[in-house]
Amino acid sequence: MISVVVPVYNRPREAEELLDSLVRQSRGGFEVVLVEDGSQVDSRAVAERYAGRLDVSYYVKENGGPGPARNYGADRAKGDFLVFLDSDCIAPPSYMEAVSRAVEAGVRAFGGPDRADERFTPMQKAVSYSMTSFFTTGGIRGGKHKLDRFIPRSFNMGVARDLFERVGGFAPMRFGEDIDLSMRIIAAGGEPRLLPEAAVCHKRRTSLRSFFRQVYFSGVARINLTKRHPGSLKAVHLLPAAFTVGSLLCLGLAFVRPAFLLPLGLAALVWCADSSLRNRSLRVGLLSAATSFVQLWGYGIGFLTGAWKRLVLKRTEAETYRTNFF
Repeated sequence: MISVVVPVYNRPREAEELLDSLVRQSRGGFEVVLVEDGSQVDSRAVAERYAGRLDVSYYVKENGGPGPARNYGADRAKGDFLVFLDSDCIAPPSYMEAVSRAVEAGVRAFGGPDRADERFTPMQKAVSYSMTSFFTTGGIRGGKHKLDRFIPRSFNMGVARDLFERVGGFAPMRFGEDIDLSMRIIAAGGEPRLLPEAAVCHKRRTSLRSFFRQVYFSGVARINLTKRHPGSLKAVHLLPAAFTVGSLLCLGLAFVRPAFLLPLGLAALVWCADSSLRNRSLRVGLLSAATSFVQLWGYGIGFLTGAWKRLVLKRTEAETYRTNFF
């Protein structure tokens, strides 16, 4: 059996959309383990409504973040293969078919891509664009199935139970716990694969403020991951910070010569045009220019903040976060 483990935090509506998509799968033979992570607005009623249509179990634990919630669900799952999905994802009807074929073929760990659904709001489509576009740092680089080109993220990843237990599951990190797990899987010889056919529709954050917080903490997490896994920092991880510093220079120099705004204007034009064509909507294109700036600036500021706190001030990992994102 394949077990689908889903942590939930104050998202009963999203959880219902995910369960509804899992009911519509072209292939069954899987269970769903829903873990309520100390929510104030729970999803118990949602789980009960789908109990007769899905093999779904519902558990409640104290808030601890998605990593511990996934471990909690994995401990109670019955399957030999664990699939982790975020509660704000929607699985296309062929998703479990693609995962099942991969597991039957011997795949021990995988990651799948994400995309926008036609029913998403313009802002959700714009956020999805900025996180997956070739013209930003988001998305999947290359098409190889080896993990040296692709790191599975926990919004859509799977791993054999024995391998998951051997590497110790998710670490108690506030952010970046999925990348940390993927790195430990690689070190253990797990050889994760990219499954392009196992895509999900990921809603992500729906306001510029919440999206900024998400990518900011991702930037901080990159420094913490570098401390945990020396040598894992790559040149691509420096690009948002370089873009952020370059943007500040352009904005400052623009007071002397307005022409220094041209690089930022060109970037906005590229993002707007590419997203407008991809989504067939000028409104989404304009929003995508804004979300792309937020994505790069947020990650870059978080990266620089994390570097200052961990590398210069020698703070601990816990001290890099003043508030809990979850």
